Amino acid sequence: MTGLLGHTDNAIEIDAPIDFVWANTNDVRTWPTLFTEYASVDVLDEQPGGVTFRLTMHPDEQGRVWSWVSHRTWDRDTWTARARRVETGPFEFMNITWTYEELAPDRTRMRWTQDFHMRPDAPVDTAGMTERINRNTLVQQKVIRETLERRRQAVIGFPDVPSNTRRGGDLRTLVSPATVGSTSGFCGAVRLAPGEGVSEHYHPYSEEYLYLVSGELRVDLDGRPVTVRPDHALLVPRNVRHRLTNVGAGTALVVFQLSPLAPRPELGHVDTEPGPNEHLAPVPVVTG
Repeated sequence: MTGLLGHTDNAIEIDAPIDFVWANTNDVRTWPTLFTEYASVDVLDEQPGGVTFRLTMHPDEQGRVWSWVSHRTWDRDTWTARARRVETGPFEFMNITWTYEELAPDRTRMRWTQDFHMRPDAPVDTAGMTERINRNTLVQQKVIRETLERRRQAVIGFPDVPSNTRRGGDLRTLVSPATVGSTSGFCGAVRLAPGEGVSEHYHPYSEEYLYLVSGELRVDLDGRPVTVRPDHALLVPRNVRHRLTNVGAGTALVVFQLSPLAPRPELGHVDTEPGPNEHLAPVPVVTG
């Protein structure tokens, strides 16, 4: 290898929490919706903390389609991701480091540094590729910023998120750290058929606010029954055991909100009795 090594260093600030930026930019399967240059991603191998995948670009001006295999690893403790080309193509090597820095609860700096060297027979030399990467990086980082900031303002519907039936009912977490990058709480709704309920549990870190849209609801608070009728709301304090039961003749629709967030999602909900469908696989966490 002869000549100078190529090196680029570019950063952008995004109005979104670091967890949200991290999760969205490290899910390589969604990169075609995040980058304008990628047509498809095929995951070839996936392990905890790493993924090998094929990236395929949109055709260039000459109609050529470029594709290569990369390997990516990540370390959330240091907010760092690293990638290298397995199929190097015109590069002798290409290594990329992504770092993330929390500037504020709703603001993140995302930085890409790339180190590389071109093959002697490559159609562009290292200096030319450095200029090209710098130019394209600015475009793609701006697209990512606009996309993530727009996702934070998305309207989320029942069909947009997975159904959680393990504790009873059809429960959907709609606005959450995972879906829109909320930082102080989350909300959703649960539909309960007549006689159906949500099994008893409590929240060590969060207050829960319930609002009944339709139906008739009984909420047992530490064993004490409370009736909630449509257009009425109820506070469930921290550490209070509660169970929801539809005692009406029709479907009940209950809106819930919890705040503040638990330190980690798995700490936010403590079951005190088995749910009717607890044998089902857990629904992917959408609350943090």
